[in-house]
Amino acid sequence: MANDYYELLGVARDASEADLKKAYRKLAVKYHPDKNPGDATAEAKFKEISEAYDVLKDADKRAAYDRYGHAAFKQGGMGNAGGGRGGMGGHDPFDIFREAFGGGGGGGIFEEFFGGGGGSRASGGAEHGADLRYDLEISLEEAAKGTEKEIRYRRPVSCKKCGGSGAEPGSRKVTCPTCGGAGQVTSNRGFISFRQVCPSCQGAGQTIEKPCSDCRGEGRVMDSSTVKVRIPAGVATGSKLRSAGKGEAGHMGGQAGDLYIIIHVKDHELFERHDNDLFCEVPIKFTLAALGGSISVPTLFGKGSLKIPAGTQTGTTFRLREQGIPALRGGRKGDLLIRVQVEVPTKLTSDQKAKLEDYAEACGDPANPVSEPFVEKAKKFFR
Repeated sequence: MANDYYELLGVARDASEADLKKAYRKLAVKYHPDKNPGDATAEAKFKEISEAYDVLKDADKRAAYDRYGHAAFKQGGMGNAGGGRGGMGGHDPFDIFREAFGGGGGGGIFEEFFGGGGGSRASGGAEHGADLRYDLEISLEEAAKGTEKEIRYRRPVSCKKCGGSGAEPGSRKVTCPTCGGAGQVTSNRGFISFRQVCPSCQGAGQTIEKPCSDCRGEGRVMDSSTVKVRIPAGVATGSKLRSAGKGEAGHMGGQAGDLYIIIHVKDHELFERHDNDLFCEVPIKFTLAALGGSISVPTLFGKGSLKIPAGTQTGTTFRLREQGIPALRGGRKGDLLIRVQVEVPTKLTSDQKAKLEDYAEACGDPANPVSEPFVEKAKKFFR
């Protein structure tokens, strides 16, 4: 039985979107395959929490899950190629009814009454391959400048031996003798006509004389694939890239699904990102804050220069134009906002202390250690 999504993320059933995101990020960092190379247990756990978050972060999917549980997503959704599973493939809303009325894949009473069955496999058995998801972690520098990555993953590919037909070379497909190639069988009960998926060919309309020994008649085998992905400048966590036809191979020669690469940008040791702007705190000496001057500051694109006016106070924020993240779809870059923190020395030599005391005396600090504006505001509290 599948684990409860709320229990996997360690949140209550009424958890907010922010709580879900916080819980997922914490667990994703802990179990990410890149941080646990070769650990199959951690990889499996990462897939489970990614699947849970993909469902619960979407209001419609969460409502369906709260009402029907895991049955709401059977026979739908997206496969997984690396970092987790997602619900990008969509699910058939009638699956719930099929299951409730004994449908499943065999054409239950629900399909009999409403003419279901057959579907995409009625013409030669071809069936569209599922989409896959790959979670890719990149640095903030790579997100700002763009990069190219090569990713490797496993997926079902078309069997080379049989060319995806599922038939052993020399063998062939023949028209299903039960349904005559229709993929469905019909029966009459009084004045009502019933249709259901053919039990012999499962809706394909054809059967194989001798199944392929490599793929056992599936037409697909598991294999490793490598894809080069160009990541544009400006991507953020949650950005989605699509590689067409790089998902699961279609069944019996059907069209292949797509590969979706989900971007995760790592936290930076110096910069904090807010949309396309960057924030950075820079400590400065109190002498520089008092006298003013220029300092060199880091940016994602090299060294920058910042002028500090005389009398700068701690917490003052300066803006360096267009030193932030480029807009993903063109336009100007964001800005770099630098907040200065004035450092107070914790250790003084006797000479430094004497000179500082002389300065305090010249300023009248011993008699008035608190700034005058504050004293004026606080007078009533000292009466």
